[in-house]
Amino acid sequence: MRLNASVYYGLYRPSPCDLRVYLRSTGVEEGKRSPYEEVLIELGQWYEKKHLAQLGDHVDLSNGNEDERVHRTIEHVRRGDRVLYQPTFRVEEKLGGSPCIVVGQPDFLIREGDEYVIRDVKLSRRITEKDHPEILLQLGLYGWLYEHSFRSRPKRLEVLAGTGSLEPVPFDATRAALAEAERVLSVITATSEPFSPVGWTKCGSCGFSGRCWTSAVERMDVAIVPSVDQGLARALRGDGVSTIGELLERFDEEKLSQVERPWGTRKQRVGKAAAKILRSARALATGKDELLQSPSIPDSPNYVMFDLEGLPPQLDELDKIYLWGVQVFGKDPSPYGGVAAGFGANGDREGWEAFLANARSLLNKYGDIPFVHWHHYEKTHLNKYIERHGDPDGVAGRVRNNLVDLLPITQESIALPLPSYSLKVVEEYVGYKRTQDEYGGQWAMAKFIRATETSNQVERAEIVDSILKYNEEDLAATWAVLEWLRNKGKAAAIQ
Repeated sequence: MRLNASVYYGLYRPSPCDLRVYLRSTGVEEGKRSPYEEVLIELGQWYEKKHLAQLGDHVDLSNGNEDERVHRTIEHVRRGDRVLYQPTFRVEEKLGGSPCIVVGQPDFLIREGDEYVIRDVKLSRRITEKDHPEILLQLGLYGWLYEHSFRSRPKRLEVLAGTGSLEPVPFDATRAALAEAERVLSVITATSEPFSPVGWTKCGSCGFSGRCWTSAVERMDVAIVPSVDQGLARALRGDGVSTIGELLERFDEEKLSQVERPWGTRKQRVGKAAAKILRSARALATGKDELLQSPSIPDSPNYVMFDLEGLPPQLDELDKIYLWGVQVFGKDPSPYGGVAAGFGANGDREGWEAFLANARSLLNKYGDIPFVHWHHYEKTHLNKYIERHGDPDGVAGRVRNNLVDLLPITQESIALPLPSYSLKVVEEYVGYKRTQDEYGGQWAMAKFIRATETSNQVERAEIVDSILKYNEEDLAATWAVLEWLRNKGKAAAIQ
């Protein structure tokens, strides 16, 4: 058997999944990386090379076959060279009772005194067990490999995080890395696929999503029901329930509410979520939506659709909103009013101020009009930006007071025959059609990062235009769902 330290990434990213590790080990074809993943890889390589340049003179061990790299690593460590780039360790050892070749390639070995520090470079900003267990495990395995190669511990394990700070990794990570390595080997050598429930968020960015999700839909797997989390899917399977049909046949609301499933370090009953789960299961089984109550949408002749696009904090120190989208729909609609953040040092503030100007204009014309958004992202980041850049004339405060989150309204008013209440899924169900072939939050992030990197102003403008078009259609899709819900409520009232 052969195990590379990179296996921990396959195990935990983009989501924890034993099945992904098994499928890769058996050579099952994987989908191509998304544009966003490609950009992340490029950014990671750029960050690593930037740090390499800061370290000065070094020995580059990144070339040659594995045997050559292992031999040269040992040679240069014994010589005591100051910085080794891309060294390679290889150890033959029994793990879990089975002979195994374990290989690892940290980014750097850096000599301090008579000892070496193992350092990896990561874009991630939070190097914790909760946020990035795979990083700690990988560094732990590097420490074990070093110790077995040179019969002494490295001086320190550390990560240069995306914040620019050096984060220490405790040597305890070595024990955890070996335990997880043994578990991975048991997964790889299993005679059949390990069970791993699908999940809309869990599977969305995985290269095997098409394979696993398509299969789950075809067999009407209980895990495709919204609100059936990973723990509940496992608990139901343990009780002999794998399909939606079996769930509906064996459980009523009272019985399902008593089912206990893993919840962190303890167990928790399904409780009140049972009703929602069964309604969604019935809708998926019949292929028909079920109106539960009239949608609680505030009555207004006009509504502002409100949508933000942002970079996650591991990519931007500020957790930056790079696009602020607003547009009025209804009796007196407005043109699209999306604005992108600037690309200079003050770009974040410029984007915020441009949004406030748009919002001020809308409030002056329409009064305290509802600002409709999908999920809590907009409210969360509106509050962040008020704190970050201020709200001198109270415009953002007025917007916040008029926010209407359409997602919970949809969830509470109608059971949809869908595996997710994501806007992209719901909009397609209600009949909204986009004009762009490529779109989505990750696509837009990748595009914006490309725009940031280029110095070609024409290319940058074209990229920003494509992102603005995507955001404009997000707003139109939100309006389409709102109108569909209102019509559903009106039709039910007439009946």
